[in-house]
Parts: sequence; C-alpha cells; structure tokens
Amino acid sequence: MRVAMIGTGYVGLVSGACFADFGHSVVCIDKDPSKIERLLKGEIPIFEPGLDNLVADNVKAGRLSFTLDGAEAIKAADVVFIAVGTPTRRGDGHADLSYVYAAAEEIAGLIDGFTVIVNKSTVPVGTGDEVEAIIKRVNPGADFAVVSNPEFLREGAAIDDFKRPDRVVVGVNDDESELGLRTKAAMSELYRPLRLNETPILFVGRRTSELIKYAANAFLAMKITFINEMADLSEKVGADVQQVARGIGLDGRIGGKFLNAGPGYGGSCFPKDTIALVRTAQQYDAPTRLIETTVEVNAARKKAMADRIIQTMGGDVSGKTVGVLGVTFKPNTDDMRDAPSLDIIPALQAAGAKVQAFDPEGEHEAGPLLPGVDFKPGVYEAIEGADALVILTEWDEFRALDFDRVKAALTSPVVVDLRNIYRPDEMKAAGFIYASIGRA
Repeated sequence: MRVAMIGTGYVGLVSGACFADFGHSVVCIDKDPSKIERLLKGEIPIFEPGLDNLVADNVKAGRLSFTLDGAEAIKAADVVFIAVGTPTRRGDGHADLSYVYAAAEEIAGLIDGFTVIVNKSTVPVGTGDEVEAIIKRVNPGADFAVVSNPEFLREGAAIDDFKRPDRVVVGVNDDESELGLRTKAAMSELYRPLRLNETPILFVGRRTSELIKYAANAFLAMKITFINEMADLSEKVGADVQQVARGIGLDGRIGGKFLNAGPGYGGSCFPKDTIALVRTAQQYDAPTRLIETTVEVNAARKKAMADRIIQTMGGDVSGKTVGVLGVTFKPNTDDMRDAPSLDIIPALQAAGAKVQAFDPEGEHEAGPLLPGVDFKPGVYEAIEGADALVILTEWDEFRALDFDRVKAALTSPVVVDLRNIYRPDEMKAAGFIYASIGRA
C-alpha cells in the first residue's frame, strides 16, 4: 500500500519505518527543514535502539523516503497518517490540536480517490469528528474516511512494540456501511503482517478508540503512582516495596508491569495525557477523581525527591557537589519531556548544590533544560569529587558500578538510588551510606 506519514517525530518516524519494513511504500513528511535534511543524510533525529538500521535498510530498499513537500505523496496515498504533536495547551491543560487540524486542512485539498485518513496522534475524544468536518468543509466531494489508530509504543522498545503488539486498536464509524467496510478492509491490509501473527486487531467506534488510548495511559500512570505511595508506606512500616510489588504483581488480575517504585513518572505521554483526560472529563461533567489525584501526587513526588537527597546528605547541600547518573525520563531514550530530573536538579541547585551529571544519550536534549549542570563524558567523571552519587535513571551501565572506584571518587560514601538498582545489604557491606525507595 502507499502510505503518507505526516510528522517525523517519535511516533511518525517509528511507525513509518515499521510500515515500510512490512513492505508498504512510505513517504514521511515534515515541515521542519532540519529534520528532513538530517533524515535525507541518514541521520536519525531521535534516539531509539535499532531505528537507525531499520530506516537505513528501508531507504536502501526504496520503500521509505522523506520530504518537506508532501503534496504528491498525499495525492497518491491509500492511507494518510496524522502523527503530529499534541502538547499540553498552556493555560488550561487541554491538548493543543492546532497541528492536527492544520494537517487535516492540508490533506483535504489533496485527496484524490478513496483515502483513509488516520489519526495516529493522541487526541481527545471527538477529534476525529472535527477532522472529518474540516475535510468535508474544505473538499465537499472528497471520498474519504477518518480513522482513529492510537499508538502504544514504549520509548526504548518501540520497534518491538510496533511489530509484536498486544493489540491494534482501530476506530471506524459506521463499520457495517459500504464506507465502513472499505475502511476496515484498507486497515486490515495495512496491518496484514500482524494478522498473520494472530495479533488481535480490535475494530471499535472512533470515539471509543480515542478514549482507549487515554484510558490505557491513565491506568498505567495510576499503577505507577500507587506503587510509589506503597513505597512511602513501606519505609514507614519497615517493609520492602520491591517484595510488595512482586507479591501483588504475581496476581494475574494485577500483573507485575509498571510496579517499579521510583521518583515519579515522566515522558511524552503520561503527564500530558492524564491532564488532557482530566480536562475532557471535566468538560463532559464526568470528573475522574482518581486521575486528578494521580496527577497531583506524581507532581508532588518529583519535587519531594530533592528533599530526600538533601536529607541523606545531612540536611544541607549548600556548597556541596552532587554527582547525578541519568537525566532522561527512562533509559534507552534521549527524551527529556517531564523527566523527574527537571524537578529534582533545579531544586538541588536552589538549595545551593553544584550538580555534575552523565547520561549516555540525554546530554544534547538536557543541556538547554538544565542550565548550570556540568555534564561529564562518563560515569566516574560525573562522580569525581562529589559529596554524593544520585541515580535518577536506570541505564544498564549504571547497574554494575565498581564500588571501590565509586568510593574513591566520592568525597563521602553517600549513594541515593532512586531506582532501586542496588541492594541495601550489599551497599552497607561496601561501606556506603545508602538511601533508596520503599526499603527500610
């Protein structure tokens, strides 16, 4: 099939490359000249394991290309994806849909023959209706259908998530009408390689599909926030939150994923999507109090982590140096969006601390967001001369530190592990003052 992908951000680029790998002809379109220029040179503007090779292979095979001017690609396409950003709108917390609507306006004037227009961007309930209305207004005679097809990609594992998903959700209106049947047939053909692998493809109403995406992210955010509150309680009562998480996670009704206690969730999805869902619920007079509380608790938690570090360092960090390992919101990505480090590090600096840090992939994105941080080229350079080591992100290379070398580099043997990488008993035996999350 011929696919046009509007947007070469995280979702658009990964999806476009994977569809090309399925054998489809994909043109990725973006308004940002620097992105397209880099992609045409074979450079990947985001860090995602395996994406560079996937893009290179499919460009070489002639199935994947990039352009600033997508008119011809959109005209020729069987399916046009909208994969643009929907950031939180300043002032009210609603999703900013201006990029989605602009893409719809552009597509409308270029439709030539039956075209399926797919919202891949995360959008509030009812956005598909508005996209459909825009296209009908601009091009009343267009033969088209608007579909919701939310993504469920984890940064750091996106390619595997795309090719081996738990499910594919497709929102189609009037699915038993002639238009609905044509639309379902097109989407089934698009995802045919997954159907051969018996991946469930769930056809639902368009508004249902839009809500599924928000509901999934909100539930996972609540799960993270729940185990973080259990971590606080574990510390008070002398329990171990990791064993608590394992004990409840083995219950098939609960499951063990997203039960890792830490400094709070961040990233490109959970923060903005939970807030957007709260605003949508308020708009429809159906308040989601659990999600509202999740948003509040998570924001407070990230701010509280700086106090935990300060207390472990004796209650005063003025004039002291903190060596930080990891600043991205999770490992295997360079994404800094709503990362806990953006709350924790400025709070340490405001308390008088000097911060030096290392992140395997995040320095380029983090530098402008964390002024005053002295980024170092490696792990041990980041802790050299520091009064404490703080682990903010659980990159694999932080999981097997040389304790003798760490102790020699630090001016005092203080380690604050906000990801529970190490065991308290082994850190005590190694002579460290050690603080972690949810363990007495």
